[in-house]
Amino acid sequence: MSVPVFLADDLAGAEIVLAGPEGRHAAAVRRIRVGERVDLTDGAGAVAEGVVREAGKDRLTIEVLARRQVPAPQPRLVVVQGLPKGDRGELAVEMMTEAGVDVIVPWAAARCVTQWKAERGAKALARWRSTAREAGKQARRFHLPEVAEPASTGQVAKLLESAALGLVLHEEAEGALSAAELPVSGDIVLVVGPEGGIAEEEIAAFTAAGAVPSLLGPTVLRTSTAGVAAAAVLNARTGRW
Repeated sequence: MSVPVFLADDLAGAEIVLAGPEGRHAAAVRRIRVGERVDLTDGAGAVAEGVVREAGKDRLTIEVLARRQVPAPQPRLVVVQGLPKGDRGELAVEMMTEAGVDVIVPWAAARCVTQWKAERGAKALARWRSTAREAGKQARRFHLPEVAEPASTGQVAKLLESAALGLVLHEEAEGALSAAELPVSGDIVLVVGPEGGIAEEEIAAFTAAGAVPSLLGPTVLRTSTAGVAAAAVLNARTGRW
């Protein structure tokens, strides 16, 4: 059984008290007990390996056994995700987090059925961020993914311009994603369109920004699964996996 991971803002000291919501989750939900091993992380690569010395109703006291710093993976993988319908957005975020995607950018594409507006948008973004946080702990990630603010098409184009490599998944692309020439560092920015596909004017803007249209495979995937499938290809080809 893998060692559970919990988030802590302060990893200093010979003992760390895990309290607040994270402590309650560890003590009351996960039922971590005295003598069990746990790993604490700040979500930015710092890790404290420890053993539980005291367990209360809503907190744990953890003796630190060792500390280490986990380097961030390279190249960095950024996925621009067209907003899916319903709860498929959280599914996409969960799977991409498990697959190691570093940044997830919500994108309100022209053909998105779902639109994030005002309070609804804020709540949806909060759910994506909570999903990424919990999935990152489950996957034992010590660098948690960033779920960025929603981006417009123009902002996505700027991301692609500044990337080491920009890719757009498209069913009519001639080049295969598995054959793309990949950088060893910097950002790979991958655009995943919504259920209705990417509009012609969006493809034009992205290719003008230097992005390469790429074919993932012979079948059509849902927008909520295309990102994780593409991430698996890129992880294997870059050596991150």
